[in-house]
Amino acid sequence: MSLCVSKWSSDVRLEGKTAIVTGANTGIGKETAKDLAGRGARVILACRDMAKGEQAARDITREVKGAKVVARQLDLADTKSICQFAENIYNSGWHTHTHKTLHYLINNAGVAICPYAMTVDGFELQFGVNHLGHFFLTFLLLDLLKHSAPSRVINLSSASHAMGKIQFDDLSGEKDYHPVKAYAQSKMANILFTRELAKRTEGEGVTAYSVDPGLVNTEILRHIRRPLVDIFKTFGFLIKTPAEGAYSTVYCTVTPEDQLINGGLYRDCASVEPCRAGRDDGTALKLWAVSCHLLGIRWR
Repeated sequence: MSLCVSKWSSDVRLEGKTAIVTGANTGIGKETAKDLAGRGARVILACRDMAKGEQAARDITREVKGAKVVARQLDLADTKSICQFAENIYNSGWHTHTHKTLHYLINNAGVAICPYAMTVDGFELQFGVNHLGHFFLTFLLLDLLKHSAPSRVINLSSASHAMGKIQFDDLSGEKDYHPVKAYAQSKMANILFTRELAKRTEGEGVTAYSVDPGLVNTEILRHIRRPLVDIFKTFGFLIKTPAEGAYSTVYCTVTPEDQLINGGLYRDCASVEPCRAGRDDGTALKLWAVSCHLLGIRWR
């Protein structure tokens, strides 16, 4: 049983609120969406595989009485898909009757420790999906988040960020690709993006938090060597269920803003310090500029 699960609970209701959860067809994302739907929020499941997304929506609707969930297609490895998704959100009638709203953007989707591959736009897959895809999605939806303020952006990172370094001279991984290093780099990028975003939206009603869900038994472990996963599972207390893995995300969604640290990292429903490199504002600023350049966008 996770320490977080046993010590924290909340009965906060979210009627009238809208949330987007990326990668919500399975694992932590699905459990997060289910929890928020159970609190009365309207939840958009942003999924690459629409068949799985629609099945997840049916599952949640069956398990949560009165759930308001809908699946929408989003491939974070393709900037055209991200643009189409954002356009659909802005044009969708699935909002309050008076105006479109988005209160919670939960950047949950991710790929981990996979063989070398590239996104549609030519970015190394883990950096491209885990960081650049969510960076671009947040950029496109920021006006709606501001319009709906107070609102929040929650980025899922990992304890492995502590092993990460932003390789500015080899972000594509073409010179020296290692699956674990590339994953750790992308998770470091999540931490640094959150810190810089929090600064830039301060005073505009949008806050940002990063979350380390812990080691969770989800599909994301599929590229890790089988014996290693079996060793983890032998010591079951090390591995959380997807529902337990979602707790810190939910915590950062429903906890009053004055009880949270804007730009902070959360693990087991408590604030924790990122590693030293994850607190480097100079690197965060450089990553922001490089990310904008790679995506061809201007974001002040």
